Amino acid sequence: MDKLLLSVIIGLVAGIIDIIPMIIQKLPKHSTISAFVQYFFVSIVIVNIDLPHIVWWLEGGLISLCLALPVLVLVGHAEKKSVPIIAINAIVLGTLIGIAGHFLG
Repeated sequence: MDKLLLSVIIGLVAGIIDIIPMIIQKLPKHSTISAFVQYFFVSIVIVNIDLPHIVWWLEGGLISLCLALPVLVLVGHAEKKSVPIIAINAIVLGTLIGIAGHFLG
C-alpha cells in the first residue's frame, strides 16, 4: 500500500477516534471539525517523517504534542483545565498513530 494512502486512512481513523467524545459531549461543531482536521494532518506528518536520533515509537507522540502546542496555547488562555487533557490525548493518539504507521507501513 502506498505510504500516503496509508497515512490518510490512519488519519481518518485517528480523527474519528478523537471526535467521538466531542460529539457525545455536544461540543461546538467548529471545535469538532478542528480536532478532526488536526489529527488527520498530524497522521500524514507522523507516518511520512523520520526524525534523526529519535526511536520510532517515540516519534508519533512527540510530533503530535509539538503540533498541538498552538492549540494548547489558545485553549489554555480560556480553559486551563483542558490543557493537560489535550496534551495527554495528543501524546497517546500520536503514539498510536506512530505505531500503526510503523507496523502497517
